[in-house]
Amino acid sequence: MRGPHNIWRLIQTGATFERSGAMAVAMDALDAPKSIRIPVRFLVWPFKFLGLKGEKKFSPMLRALIALGPAYIKFGQLLSTRPDVVGEGLATELRILQDALPAFDQKDSIKAIEKDLNINIDEIFHNFEKPVAAASLAQVHKATLKSNKKEVAVKVLRPGIEKAFLRDIDAFYFIARFIELLSPSSRRLKPLEVIKYFEGIVRAEIDLRLESAAAAEFYSNTSNDKKFRVPKVVWELSSKRVMTTEWVEGIPVGNIDLLRSHNINLKKLSELIIQSFLNNALRDGFFHADMHQGNLRCGVDGELIVLDFGIMGRIDLYTRRVYAQILNGFINKKYRKVAEVHFEAGYISYDQDIDKFAQALRSVGEPIFGMEASKISIAKLLGHLFEVTERFGMQVRTELLLLQRTMVVVEGVGRSLDPNLNMWEVARPVVESYIKENLGPKAIVRDISESAKAIIKFGPHAPYLIEKSLRNALDFKPTKPPKRRLPALIGGILLGLFLGIISVLVLFLWFNLIISY
Repeated sequence: MRGPHNIWRLIQTGATFERSGAMAVAMDALDAPKSIRIPVRFLVWPFKFLGLKGEKKFSPMLRALIALGPAYIKFGQLLSTRPDVVGEGLATELRILQDALPAFDQKDSIKAIEKDLNINIDEIFHNFEKPVAAASLAQVHKATLKSNKKEVAVKVLRPGIEKAFLRDIDAFYFIARFIELLSPSSRRLKPLEVIKYFEGIVRAEIDLRLESAAAAEFYSNTSNDKKFRVPKVVWELSSKRVMTTEWVEGIPVGNIDLLRSHNINLKKLSELIIQSFLNNALRDGFFHADMHQGNLRCGVDGELIVLDFGIMGRIDLYTRRVYAQILNGFINKKYRKVAEVHFEAGYISYDQDIDKFAQALRSVGEPIFGMEASKISIAKLLGHLFEVTERFGMQVRTELLLLQRTMVVVEGVGRSLDPNLNMWEVARPVVESYIKENLGPKAIVRDISESAKAIIKFGPHAPYLIEKSLRNALDFKPTKPPKRRLPALIGGILLGLFLGIISVLVLFLWFNLIISY
């Protein structure tokens, strides 16, 4: 996609930002020095007349992003989850972009469905209604199947969205590199990584087969969870540009009055949202990373219904264990233990002073305790925690940032339902249950079993690996390939098993230390 058209797109982007007044906002968000602001403004000002006007009813930043199109709107949506990059004020403003685009023509939806699924829509659907929801990349229609009269939700990509995205992503990378070059201080925000992360998200969202797979995995993980529902994917009516799921009726979580009119217990619903999110993140390592009110519904029986699986987060087992220990340490005011966990995980280098770090962690946790329930925030605690860890040399971890930013959204939803929500008390049973299951005796037995399986699996390869390592160490180059003999093979396997047993013992001692915690 690189070429002259990108130069024009960059000029148009800069001109639009300048014309709308968004350039000054962006500079403030990046905390750009005058040495950067003045040259940039000087360069783009002559091209101001080439910029898109945008709608005046929006703020400067929203006006610019909406005018520039879906890819920019989507990027703005992503930045709304990254107040660490753009600041809290701008992040809040950018959340308006969730519903910025109008629906596109229904005829285009039908055309895309028929082409991508190779069907005649009248033969498949008894009725195909007008869009019920529209976003930056796609829109959703309600339909009824002719075969079984079941209602389904049909998601269809916007026409030309793939081309528009591919056209703009190179421009985003160029801008990020430009920012890093001109403002070295901005590198701590990792602009290139932000763009790379954005590209990964959108590439997944413009291939609805991937979103369907995410929805199916989420459905499988949560199928036994009480009062939690994920719509089932209809695979035979899903493709790259079309995704079909069962239709699930529910009350929008943002409509408080309607929830009350159906006698929904708002306190229990808020607790269900928080605990479900933490359960997904800790238990499964796979969580919905876009849990705003627009993607949540409530059934008449108080069931939580989750929609739209374009943005999902994933964290590995080790990170989940570390995260749970950190949360549990704060819940129980064990700041020294929280500090040790950071050092053991390699998040903080051992050349740092652990006592000073523990003291800094106390400054994070103590102000939380003693607060009114309505003011206690795990999301704010994690945000402050990341600020402290950054001072001690910890690199920003994208997966934890996504987890924390989702926590911000989830907390906001929970408090909109119950202003007196006590986050610590709601989170405690989930965290403690996870620690019991994954850092207790059962976990030790399970980990030892997995280690033994790995040793058995790779044991036959031990002679070759040992031989190769010794040859590399000695730089030994034989004139003839050595013949493998049975005693050598047996000896290698025994040595591999011996090393494996030592590894298991080390693991056992390590987990005993965790239990003693």
